[in-house]
Amino acid sequence: MTEEIIISGFGGQGVLSMGKILAYAGIMEDKQVSWMPAYGPEQRGGTANVTVIISDDPISSPILSRYDTAIVLNQPSLEKFEPVVKAGGTIIYDGHSIIQPPTRKDVKVYRIDAMEEAARTGNSKVFNMLVLGGLLKARPIASIDDVVKGLRKALPERHHKLIPMNEDAIRRGMEIIEEVTI
Repeated sequence: MTEEIIISGFGGQGVLSMGKILAYAGIMEDKQVSWMPAYGPEQRGGTANVTVIISDDPISSPILSRYDTAIVLNQPSLEKFEPVVKAGGTIIYDGHSIIQPPTRKDVKVYRIDAMEEAARTGNSKVFNMLVLGGLLKARPIASIDDVVKGLRKALPERHHKLIPMNEDAIRRGMEIIEEVTI
């Protein structure tokens, strides 16, 4: 199994953190992992993306031009990465931030209303964990237990008290993601 993922959105949406947690989860499952962030100098509010590869086999290069899965959290990210998802791949998008949804018929498309759910709970900081939960439902590439272990590695110890809240958000994300028929 090899899963090549791009996660992209605005800086401040937790894109890089989501990728790091996913990478740590892969490590917890004794997989080969690559985590390669990319962001502009403005970071918060600018565009950010991260490529994560999780594989049973050695990873020859962290640089990809095609992806199995794209998680896009804003319109510019969708426009950039929708064309480079492999046929048969997966696109996951946040319904709040995407004006023109994906149109490809040769990939699975999922919508998650993570921004709305985060606003409903009054905690915008769980947005990325809702999206991560949606990914795990659509593409179960890691167990929730290993993702929680990844959270422990990715979060500074002073924030470990937030892990139960983040785990709840991951589980909620698994509930609210919906496949879209195009």
